[in-house]
Amino acid sequence: MSRRTIQALTIFSALLIISVVITQIYWVKQALDLRHRQFNQNAHVALQDVAGKLAQVNGVMQTTNPVEQLSPEYFLVNTNATTQPDLLELFIKDSFQKHNLITDFEIGIYDCTTNRMRYGLSLSTKNNDKSPTATSNWIKTDKYPYYFGVRFPEQETYFAGSMTGAIWSSVLVLVAVSFFAYALFIILRQKQLSEVQRDFVNNMTHELQTPISTIRIAADVLNSENIVKQPERYTRYVRIVQEEILRLQGQVEMVLSMAKAQRNALILHEEVIDANEVIESLLLPFESKIQFIHEASHVLIKADPFHFRCMVTNLIDNALKYSDGAPEVIIRTVNKGNNLIVSVQDQGIGIAPEYQKKIFNQFFRIQYGDVHNVKGFGIGLSYVKQIVRAHHWLLELQSELGKGSTFKITIPQSKRAA
Repeated sequence: MSRRTIQALTIFSALLIISVVITQIYWVKQALDLRHRQFNQNAHVALQDVAGKLAQVNGVMQTTNPVEQLSPEYFLVNTNATTQPDLLELFIKDSFQKHNLITDFEIGIYDCTTNRMRYGLSLSTKNNDKSPTATSNWIKTDKYPYYFGVRFPEQETYFAGSMTGAIWSSVLVLVAVSFFAYALFIILRQKQLSEVQRDFVNNMTHELQTPISTIRIAADVLNSENIVKQPERYTRYVRIVQEEILRLQGQVEMVLSMAKAQRNALILHEEVIDANEVIESLLLPFESKIQFIHEASHVLIKADPFHFRCMVTNLIDNALKYSDGAPEVIIRTVNKGNNLIVSVQDQGIGIAPEYQKKIFNQFFRIQYGDVHNVKGFGIGLSYVKQIVRAHHWLLELQSELGKGSTFKITIPQSKRAA
């Protein structure tokens, strides 16, 4: 499956998930709105029944529309006569139960002589409990001389309770969608890891073929009968074999060290070394491509010699690979406080800010289009980071796109140098 197909599948799946969530939210909202309308209709009908019974008891004419809703939870009922609290309580509970309004509510009766709501009671059709409640802040009206008010303070709880099934079904849908999204993420992650692994194997095969081919050619030359008659040529080919074997050994050891570092099983064999001396020995094959400025006067550090050499070599290779034209690489050692700072600076293509943390991730390589312009394993800088971390040193990167990069390693001397 191509990368473009996977991207299209990911976008389609994301849109599908978002559509399912939006649809579910829409239907839940529609169901809530329907519950609100049903509740208001039932409340209107129930309160009209109450108004009719009170009018019949009081012997007055009932108005055409006695019920008025002033807010989502507050209703006023015109009675055209004085209302007895006991009768109101009896009628309203009976009517609410008849119309299936099983909820808590509050009632208050308007007193026209004092212009106040009185007889505030908190009642429920779920039980026979009742208690006084404050009515001083209830909305009043000048339309009717006699009326009572009804409030439903727990209306939202009532709606939520009546929609338990819909809410649980929505939760199950969201859980299912979440699992689908997680599964899709895992699949794409595995796909990415598979591609990374494939690229690593291809790059490693290519990198290992170079020293192997060189050794095979040199071995064929050394196997000839005339080579013993040419001591200088013989010595040169022996040196080539030795150098390529060391190069091959370094590449294999770097891969093994990365695996050990990930398992926290990397064992360092530290000893006191001269940093300048080691770096100078590494620069012999590069002739005039690299400038070494050693400003440090105290250069003894405690480090694993093999990993220190591999670490500096990886930084040098990285600087040379990503330099346009003739490489301009500067290695510098300076003392700062009780630290030795080793820096590798190049004037190459630089690293964009969004990649400056990612380049230390294992197998990460900056792509240009669909190809890598530079060969390699993709673990060099990750190896550098692991070795710096294992020694408890500090690694810093300063880079600007198009203007090169500088890698700085700060090595404490007071604690690690003899």
